[in-house]
Amino acid sequence: MKTKRNKKSSVMTVDETADTAAKLKRKDYDKALRDLQAELCAVQEWVKATGQRIIIVFEGRDAAGKGGTIKAITERVSPRVFKLVALPAPSDREKTQMYIQRYMAHFPAAGEIIIFDRSWYNRAGVEYVMGFCTKAQHNRFLELCPFVEKQIVDNGIILLKYWLEVGDEEQERRFRARIDDPVRQWKLSPMDLPSRERWYDYSRARDQMLAATDTDYAPWHIVSSDDKKRARLNLITHLLKQLPYDPMPKKKVKLPKRITKRAYDDEATMADRRWIPEKY
Repeated sequence: MKTKRNKKSSVMTVDETADTAAKLKRKDYDKALRDLQAELCAVQEWVKATGQRIIIVFEGRDAAGKGGTIKAITERVSPRVFKLVALPAPSDREKTQMYIQRYMAHFPAAGEIIIFDRSWYNRAGVEYVMGFCTKAQHNRFLELCPFVEKQIVDNGIILLKYWLEVGDEEQERRFRARIDDPVRQWKLSPMDLPSRERWYDYSRARDQMLAATDTDYAPWHIVSSDDKKRARLNLITHLLKQLPYDPMPKKKVKLPKRITKRAYDDEATMADRRWIPEKY
């Protein structure tokens, strides 16, 4: 497998010219992901030190791999810096608020990266296609969204928007795998199966959304996600290139010795406690 070095760091990433039909070996994927996750840790320290505020929006077709990509981004960093927001359906009270209001409550403070697993773009997708909002509300959203995002960016927040695009055949394969696998059936929401029937409705909604909200100050970045592993590596590589981070100086860590002045047999005091059975 061909690789190349990210100009910003020593991270090894998948060559954009690589044959996408070739299966990515697990060891190559794990190595590339580990290197990218190390860079995400460097981003974390930069965000904390400089007080940066970042919003990352993940949208895409159902079963496009958003959850796995978000997990790859967040599994090695602090949840106090990389904060995941995945809002449920709005409550009766929230339905009476300004549409953007419940999302703005989760916007970042200094030193935070907010990841939206689905976002205000629900109105441009599932709400519109499934009839949860009116056509007038949909049009109003598409009209106002670029102005709202301009205010976000002008306020100094870095806004990154990713759309994961999975093909028809691959989406069907993933849905069937979820139906047959008891540990993945929870991923089938009441909105997932209708999305198979309404493939072209979602395509038209996607096209309208991109036409109205793909701006120079808040562009959409499209990710091919038929191959989940490549999609994760490609997206994280792209994400890192969008951030003007520099490695922060690290303090030398020295492990302190235990203080033995008041030492006692602290294992004996635990001997009769309720230990769980060790079956493995």
